[in-house]
This record gives sequence, C-alpha cells and structure tokens, in this order.
Amino acid sequence: MKKLEYDVVVVGGRVGGSTASLFASKSDVNVLMIEKRQEIGSPVQCAEGVTYNTFETLEIKPSERYIRSRIKGAYINAPDGRRIKYDGDIAEGMVIDRKIFDKELAIESAKAGTDIMVKTTAKDLIIKDQKVCGVVAKHLGETIEISADVVIAADGIESNMARLAGIETHHNPDLICSCAQYEMVGMDVDPGVLEFYFGEKIAPGGYLWIFPKGDGIANVGVGIRSSVETAINYLNKYVSDLDATPVELNIGGVPVSGPIDKTYTDGFLVVGDAAGQVDPITGGGIHPTISCARIAGEIAAEAVQNNDYSSEFLKSYHKKWRDEIGETLDQSVKYRRMADKLNDNDMNALAEFIETQDLEAISKISVLKFVGKHPNLMKLLTELL
Repeated sequence: MKKLEYDVVVVGGRVGGSTASLFASKSDVNVLMIEKRQEIGSPVQCAEGVTYNTFETLEIKPSERYIRSRIKGAYINAPDGRRIKYDGDIAEGMVIDRKIFDKELAIESAKAGTDIMVKTTAKDLIIKDQKVCGVVAKHLGETIEISADVVIAADGIESNMARLAGIETHHNPDLICSCAQYEMVGMDVDPGVLEFYFGEKIAPGGYLWIFPKGDGIANVGVGIRSSVETAINYLNKYVSDLDATPVELNIGGVPVSGPIDKTYTDGFLVVGDAAGQVDPITGGGIHPTISCARIAGEIAAEAVQNNDYSSEFLKSYHKKWRDEIGETLDQSVKYRRMADKLNDNDMNALAEFIETQDLEAISKISVLKFVGKHPNLMKLLTELL
C-alpha cells in the first residue's frame, strides 16, 4: 500500500476544504487536500449568492472571472402576492459562478503551498491510541494511507469522517431542507435584485428563490421540508409557467437544525455542512463555512507548530468559531422554529404590517396592536421573547 505523510490532511475540496487548506498552508505547514470528484467546483451545490464579507474573511479580492451579478436589493413575495422590497446593506452582495469560484479558491490554496489530489475518496480514518492520525483513501483505484497530525473533515452533509472520529453529526431528517435548482436561460429579471417566494403551495417549510446571473440567466430553485411532494416537483410546477429554458439541474440537501455540539476531538476537526455551520433561516452556508474553515486551518497549523494535537488544544477551534458566529446561528435556530409555525395567513399579515409601517419609526405599541389582532403571532412572539 502506498503511504504518504503530511502535517494536515483536509477531506473535501469545496469552499470549506479549500479555505481550511489555504490558511493552514499560509502558516507554512505541509498540507494535503483530497477531493472525491474529478473536478473541483462541480456540481454546483447552492444558489451561488455571497456577501462582500466573505471576501474580507478570505483576504481575497473578488474576481470578475466568477462574478455574474452584483446585487443591490431583494423582493420578498408573500403567499397573497404582496411584495416587500429590501435595499441596502442587508440585501447587498453578489451572485457568483461557483464552478469557477470554488476552483479559483483551490488554486489560491495551491499557490499557498497545498498539495491537492482529485478523484480521491476518503474511506476510513487512521486511529491510534484514540487519536486520529490520518486517512485511508482510494485514488484512481489505488488504496493509499495518508498519515497526518491533524485531519480536517469538510466532506459535506453526508460526512462519514466525523462519525468515524466519534463525533455525533446525526441530522434529524425533518430538519434537512430538500433542494432543487435549475439554471435557466431567457429569464426576464432585474440582474441586480434577488426574488424570494413563500407559501405552502409554492415551497412548504422553505422558500423559492430566483438569483439573477446576468444576460437573462438566473438560478431558480426551491428548498422545502415536506413529505407531500419532492422539491423537484414543486420546482417544475413553478417553472412550467416561465418562458425560459433550463440548462442545468442540481439537487441536494441542506441541514437547518443548527451546528452540532462538538466539532473537535484528538487530531481531528470538522467544518461546514458536516458541522451544521449553516444559517438555519436562509440555508446559506458559504460565509459561515468560510469563517469556520479559516479558524480550523489556523488552529490546525498552530497544533502542528506546538506539536500538540490533543482534544484539549484543538477545542480552541470550537471556542473561536462559536465566539465569532455561534450566537448568530443560535438566534437563527430560534427564528427558524418560529417561522416553522407560521401559516400562509400569518405570512400575509406580516407582509401587510411591514408594507404599511415606517420600520425606522416603528413603536412597541404599534407592534403589540398588530400582534394583538393575530393570536397565533402573539403566541409565537411570546415564545420568542
């Protein structure tokens, strides 16, 4: 059996894996990133929207090679057709081409010193004296043993590396959002505005989105939590009324239960979807994953430099990412639980309230008067507070 030795091995070559590899390599440790697919960036795994903060975290300037559209606002569409417009910071960002972006991020990592092996699937962990010491992988049909001081699992929602390391990553099936998305040509949409649609008939337990990519191209997708029909069925119902043509279909799942309780053990860290580092309200995972993966790469490098790969040392990764985004994710879990209890009438009432109020001058009295007319909303507000 072929054997390799590295300081850090990262399993998974998407944004989480590339970010962790990049920042570990910047600290001048010997890093290998393995990716099971033959091409990094394909297939696309999200709606491709990012914030400008993402690039500040990466310390990379956004490139016109992958920017498809610059976003300046968004419309929220209630079940009754009411439209709420958002402008400014909360709605600003970009729609990117993930196939190009993911590969460019891997290239940045390689430039920093990361070795990369594609078409390489992690099959098992090497564990000695209860410490993770590397991975067993299959590369082009050949089994290889890769020893490492620290293994970082960035292998997505289907992660088996964390479970092999003894970390509980089980996601309740009811809290996995089933998603389907078409890239469509011939869309008559504003290239600078996102669209979100809510309602039990269009996207039960989730929402439908339209993310413009310029030149009449847009990602049209739906995320649902329902056992009535599949996500692709809901999506097909919607696009059947559009005068546009799908050129790509992507299907997947997103965990919306919030982060797992523990993201480290001896010689091992877990990041991204595998760790539940996804916003439970929006299902967005790019920025949370990148924030956590940067910390994971930096802590892994510190462990190598200090020759300390113990759980006691590596738990600083968990503390740091919790300090950075943990409270935000916890709040989103609360809001998601509240949103789960809203029916279409509640959503329509909220849309009406927002549409008719000056949100900057809104008073507690006006809020209480409003929820007092809607008993279900009053109950939910009481639970939230």
